[in-house]
Amino acid sequence: MANSKLLAPELCETETMGAETARFEELLLLQASKEFQQAQITRPDSTQIQPQPGFCIKTNSSEGKVFINICHSASIPPPADVTEDELLQMLEEDQAGFRIPMSLGEPHAELDAKGQGCTAYDVAVNSDFYRRMQNSDFLRELVVTIAREGLEDKYSLQLNPEWRMLKNRTFLGSISQQNIRSQQRPRIQELGNLSMPDSRKDDEGPEKPHLTLWMEAPDLLLAEIDLPKLNGALGLSLEIGENHLVMRGPQQLYHLDVYIPLRINSDESKAAFHQKRKQLMVAMPLLSVPS
Repeated sequence: MANSKLLAPELCETETMGAETARFEELLLLQASKEFQQAQITRPDSTQIQPQPGFCIKTNSSEGKVFINICHSASIPPPADVTEDELLQMLEEDQAGFRIPMSLGEPHAELDAKGQGCTAYDVAVNSDFYRRMQNSDFLRELVVTIAREGLEDKYSLQLNPEWRMLKNRTFLGSISQQNIRSQQRPRIQELGNLSMPDSRKDDEGPEKPHLTLWMEAPDLLLAEIDLPKLNGALGLSLEIGENHLVMRGPQQLYHLDVYIPLRINSDESKAAFHQKRKQLMVAMPLLSVPS
């Protein structure tokens, strides 16, 4: 049976909270239950890697000096293989449309060149992508920006956007081992262009938004629906059945009707609108398959 009410409480709450609090609430909404969170912690689906040093940048926060060791490992999946011109166009059209997989390490206390206390973080990217980045100031700037924002989100930091790269050392302190997923999360389908061969104009009806689905775990399906014309959840409706997802936007802006070949637990599904990315994020726990 379809659940058409899962949007209202989560989305309205997200929009009325402060920006930083909302980020964490949205992430929490993408977990189906406390039991599932515990299962994620105990499930042996990660492996240890030893990142290799690359370069080190210096910035600061309200608590003092901060160093970020940009490292690399062949065990981390590479981003999509696109040219810089294609990447620039993607970033201009949709800032959330390009992702660079990276592993964010734990903070560790270190001493700088003057013997003063500071904090260092290790951030690792794919080794092949790192070698490509060495020859591109644009990619280097992009990686540092994404790494800085990722650390801010993960550790509730406010880092100075101004930074400089150290000339005489490739890292500060020591680079620790990191735990990463054993396998890159598998993409099931890229559904945005399958059922609508011709893009519609505004006067021909509601637009079909781009939908990305992937399995976060054997029993959790996640979805991201790109809604660049919206600034919030007001007027959005979402219905989820056992194997169906229907979303309608306000003022006939968007309409999405998708068959999903999995058994979804609609009663436990949750959704949140990410204002910064302009995406509807949906978490759909799966029903157990009868034996």
